[in-house]
Amino acid sequence: MTTSVFPLEGGCDCGHIRYRMLMAPLVVHCCHCRWCQRESGAAFALNAMIEAEQVLNLGGEPDVVDTPSNSGAGQQIARCPQCRIAVWSNYAGAGPLMKFVRVGTLDQPDHLPPDMHIFTESRQPWVNLAGDIPVFAEYYDRTQYWSASSLARRAALLPQIEAYQAARKK
Repeated sequence: MTTSVFPLEGGCDCGHIRYRMLMAPLVVHCCHCRWCQRESGAAFALNAMIEAEQVLNLGGEPDVVDTPSNSGAGQQIARCPQCRIAVWSNYAGAGPLMKFVRVGTLDQPDHLPPDMHIFTESRQPWVNLAGDIPVFAEYYDRTQYWSASSLARRAALLPQIEAYQAARKK
């Protein structure tokens, strides 16, 4: 992925939801967990993790649907209120501060291939993971795999994430 392709735009099928991703995501996960398989209706979900402030809403407001997650803390899926396409999620860990943009909703999804495959212990057996992309049975240590730039961006957001998490516990 090169930063020269940004900003990238995307949206839902009917065009009611449009967004612009201003910069490269922190990381792109190809998640093979059973939850992602069920939610996407496919063998995996491809999510670009990015600071919410780096995603501009250019169209209508999505419906936010609370859904369960494997962690038990749930996630919120932003869906077009008209065509019901999921455009991004917010997980409980960072809440509204971080978006997990569905790469397939980008106008040019080919610019964001996965950086790694995660939760592959539950991958579909016919999915071939041979190649140079790191593969993890579950999750991984981000300090070993994220770029220095992505780690710095996460560190800058961390005080807000911690404040969000503390407020949730009250």
